[in-house]
Amino acid sequence: MTAIPLQPPRRLVEFTLDGEPVRVPEGGTVLDACRAAGKDVPTLCEGDTLAPKNACRVCVVEVEGARTLAPACSRRAEPGMAVRTDTERTRHSRRLVLELLASSVDLTTTPRVAEWLKEYEAKPDRFGPDAARLNESPKVDNDLYVRDYDKCILCYKCVDACGEQWQNSFAISVVGRGFDARIAVEHDAPLTDSACVYCGNCVEVCPTGALSFKSEFDMRAAGTWDEAAQTETTTVCAYCGVGCNLTLHVQDNEIVKVTSPHDSPVTHGNLCIKGRFGYQHVQNRD
Repeated sequence: MTAIPLQPPRRLVEFTLDGEPVRVPEGGTVLDACRAAGKDVPTLCEGDTLAPKNACRVCVVEVEGARTLAPACSRRAEPGMAVRTDTERTRHSRRLVLELLASSVDLTTTPRVAEWLKEYEAKPDRFGPDAARLNESPKVDNDLYVRDYDKCILCYKCVDACGEQWQNSFAISVVGRGFDARIAVEHDAPLTDSACVYCGNCVEVCPTGALSFKSEFDMRAAGTWDEAAQTETTTVCAYCGVGCNLTLHVQDNEIVKVTSPHDSPVTHGNLCIKGRFGYQHVQNRD
């Protein structure tokens, strides 16, 4: 039996969203209200299992009376506030953010970005080829996952997942300043020489594919990766008695990667090395 934590009810905060009254539980964010109202506000650095970092600024909204645009992912709802999500000011800001990101890093494996670039009429090419922040080959130094920093938008989600918010391994951090800032392990050493325990929780929260399963990386390189052809089955990890939920992603009758439901009260999307990568024993390999 799974224990479900019970919390006292929270009072509702009422405000207007694009002219319509909305209510969210006290402590909720503007983004929570947007999603409850069915409004499609783009997000990249926001994660439902991590504290907001306000890094990408693609979710900005206009709050009446505020001097600057506010990130919807972290702006707490207040009684009586008036929020606009689709003004010319917000669209211009989102367009510029998307252009800066798409011109400086590779967003080809970032879900929905192509859709947003079209929706906001973003033109990343106007910054020219010299806008690329990095130009390096993917780091393939282990058999479990790959680091492709040409796709990294410095959202800090992997650092938080590896650090104090979840794993507490502190194997990775941000090094450098300005245009030289990047994600790295101690002394920029190979991952195998770091404090990494290969839980893969950084891969779970990466929004762009900068961190990916080795199996996914190899299949994309071979042109065989096809998410539309994949099925997902949620089960329970059999390695120990904790009861972590696993979601098996299967393509052509073979497990290609493992994730975990973020709403699971046991794992909240997190797993250990055995749960996330130890699935080879359940399928036949020549």
